Order: sequence, then structure tokens, then C-alpha cells
Amino acid sequence: MIKTDQLPLYELTRGGLVESIHYGSIAVSDNQGRLVGWYGDPHTKTFLRSSAKPFQALPFIELNGQGFFELSPEEVALICASHSGTDRHVSTIQSIQKKTGVSQTELMCGTHPASDEETAEAMRERKEDPTPNRHNCSGKHTGMLAFAHMRNWSTSDYLEKGHRIQSSILGTFSEMSGVPKDEIVIGVDGCSAPNFAIPLHNSALAIARLCDPENFSQARAAACRTITSAMMSNPFMVAGPGRFDTRIMEVTSGKVVSKGGAEGYQALGIMPGALGIDSPALGVAFKISDGDPRERARPAISIEILRQLNALTPDQVSELSNFGPSRTLKNWREIEVGEAIPAFQLNLISPI
Repeated sequence: MIKTDQLPLYELTRGGLVESIHYGSIAVSDNQGRLVGWYGDPHTKTFLRSSAKPFQALPFIELNGQGFFELSPEEVALICASHSGTDRHVSTIQSIQKKTGVSQTELMCGTHPASDEETAEAMRERKEDPTPNRHNCSGKHTGMLAFAHMRNWSTSDYLEKGHRIQSSILGTFSEMSGVPKDEIVIGVDGCSAPNFAIPLHNSALAIARLCDPENFSQARAAACRTITSAMMSNPFMVAGPGRFDTRIMEVTSGKVVSKGGAEGYQALGIMPGALGIDSPALGVAFKISDGDPRERARPAISIEILRQLNALTPDQVSELSNFGPSRTLKNWREIEVGEAIPAFQLNLISPI
């Protein structure tokens, strides 16, 4: 049953009738915690899943882990990534591991086939089995282990909630989101690392602060800027060929940072000045209630949110048209049978 406070986000039509609806909620916040836009219930508490990765990297970067190990911006971006498992991603992971002394055998993320189909097919042809480094979360896990190596902490238990790495991440995330540590719900992610559930509004706040960390210490602010800069300047590392997070950051060229998560979660950050001179940083977090299992709604909803916030030009929307916001639906004979269209209008406080 759909919760009544979750509203229609995306509709699919056939024969002029709405056939399917994706429900959910959206929150937009500035870095002061002001809810400047919303739809549905902006206080919905849900797990960030992989949208948490930039925050999971933050304590390591705040202690200058990238400087300690001489990591490149490309490598920092991969630590924040849900990558596609291409050979380029794996070679970058291997470079991080060589610099940090991390071994692939230490990674506790498990294995799955490369999500990039071309890479997966090439691996099948050469009878190459997937390894932990091909896992989409291998950058995050390598970063956590590098953190442990840098601090001379144990590595065999680095995913335990009580480990110093996870305690550091939880404390930092609490400060970024404004949610007390004991109110953050902890769950286990698909890669076995701890993950966090907080209200969408607080997630949006954390993202806005990541984009404009003006109220934090010099070290925290520098770390936030290192992460957003690395992600936006190396979008391929964050996802991969044809992936939405990669394309939106390529098209917006340093104005938007994007990190999706499983089960229909998306985080978007709009950088200061992206909406005009002196415009504030904004964080966007939304959740699709049914988890968007075919991943057909999340990119389209993202584009529509950014369009309504005036964060995309018409030309940029056109460049992203294969993702949405509206798409023609065709059957197996390429006959047009309906449309997929956004079904929401943000409630906005003006001026933002």
C-alpha cells in the first residue's frame, strides 16, 4: 500500500490513460537548513544507500588522506563512486590500492558482474570471473581500508558499526545532516557496509553543506570542496558510460554534483552561483517509493527537478533527453504506445 503522504512523481500512459505511477517525495534545502522546496513528505525517513558515499569518504579526506597517499582527483572521485566495473575503473582502483597498501583480498564488498554490459561481455568471452575490484562499491571499500591503514587501525573488522572508521563516518554524517547520532537509523547496505536512514530534508541539508561548507572548520570545508570538485571534474569515475550521474555532471560542467543510490534514492547538489550571481548552494534528495526497479524514473525526475529549479538550460535538457524528463514509450515493433511524464510541481519558497 502506498503511504498517503507519498505523491505521484512519474506517470506512464497507454491509450491516453495513466497505466502506472511512481510515488515518492522530494526535499530541497539550503545549507542553513531552510526547506526551500518540497513535494510529498520532505520528512520521509529512508536510507541514502549509495548516495551516502561522498559522506562516507569525508572523514578520510578531512584528515588529508588524499594528500597522505598522493591520490589524484580521479582517485578521490572513485572512492565516492558506484562505478560500472570497466577496465578503466579497475585500473584506477588498483592505483589507489598500490599507493595505500590496500589489497583486493581485504575488500569485504563481495562480487557481482560488471554493470557495464560491454565490459561484462568481454569478461565472459575471456572467461574472467568478477572480483571485488569490479564491484561498484570497491572504491568506497578501498577508501575505508586506506583510512584504516593511514591510522594504523585494524582492517579485518572495518565494516563493524563499532569500528573507529564507522564511528568517524557516523559522527561526521551527523554533523553534516544535523541529525543526532542516536536518531540515525543504521542498516546494512548491499555491499555489507553500514548505511544511514534520515529524513529527506536532512539529507538535502547535508548535500547543500557539502556544496557550500562555509560554516564548518577549514579542514572540513577543504575536504568538502575536494570531494565535490573531484566528482564534477571526473564524472566518468563516479558512474560510467551512459550512466545518469556521469552524464548530468558532464552536461552541467561544474554546477551540479550527482550521486544516486539503490531503491529509487537520488542526491543532487547545486553549487553556489549555479542559479545566478550570489545564488545559494542547494541540496536535493528524493525517494521513489517503489524503488524504481527498472531505473526508468529516477533520472527523469532528477532532470525535471533541476529544470523546475532553473538549474538546467533548455539546451542542457535537450542533451539529456534520452533520460527524460518526458519520454515516448514504444513497443517491441517500435510503435508509439504512450508516454512517460513527470507528475509533480515543486512547492517553492521564493526567492530561493
